[in-house]
Amino acid sequence: MDRNAVKEATAFVKEKLTDTPAIGLILGSGLGVLAEEIDNPITVPYKDIPHFPESTVAGHKGQLVVGDLKGKKVIAMQGRFHYYEGYSMKQVTFPVRVMKELGIESIVITNASGGINQQFQPGDLMLITDHINNMGDNPLIGPNEEEEGERFPDMSRVYDATYLQHARECASKLGISVQEGVYVGNTGPAYETPAEVRMLRTLGGDAVGMSTVPEVVVAAHTGLRVLGISCIANMAAGMLDQPLTHAEVIETTEKVRGDFLRLVSEIILTLPN
Repeated sequence: MDRNAVKEATAFVKEKLTDTPAIGLILGSGLGVLAEEIDNPITVPYKDIPHFPESTVAGHKGQLVVGDLKGKKVIAMQGRFHYYEGYSMKQVTFPVRVMKELGIESIVITNASGGINQQFQPGDLMLITDHINNMGDNPLIGPNEEEEGERFPDMSRVYDATYLQHARECASKLGISVQEGVYVGNTGPAYETPAEVRMLRTLGGDAVGMSTVPEVVVAAHTGLRVLGISCIANMAAGMLDQPLTHAEVIETTEKVRGDFLRLVSEIILTLPN
């Protein structure tokens, strides 16, 4: 995706808006309910935006929702794009570049993931402290646009330490227990084998999913401050004697939606500059 495509998509969305959003939100499988908490919403279907892909996964509505959340101007992706859908890494991360061009300075990226850490349980919320890119690809491969970010971006402090501490304090204030850990990004769409889960745990992973890493890489490249939150929707293969299904993911995110909504809303309300 070139700069012209980003600018065309941005111009289209900008025409619909009355204010400049400050915070971006990417809402994962079953977590799009947060967008319904946005006041004075303006919705823009992905299919209408030039150069935007379309979301094909159950639990992803496929639209931008722009408005006020707890007094902050936000733009939310109600549904995201995945590498396994057949999109390129640049297509998967295209919306992040558009949101940056629209004026956001921070981004909260959420996902539903499988628990690898044996201390986790389905329904836990995990603050992402770091990630492992196990996708065999990177959205920054190819020509680099210097106005978007430097050729070799530092990835040692991708998950903003101030935001992480803020999220911990918000969880404590609300009495919500949260986990913390390393998120592993796999391509999908097949779930991992038990042997792969053991390998990922050995490598230091705490949760595994099929998203987030590409968007975080591009967010870091463009200079956005990042907070990542995983909903542990199930335990990864081999940890429980049961098959893994997407229906289970949606069911678990439904159960935890109350805590998820309260936590993210409180984080947004009091997010430091």
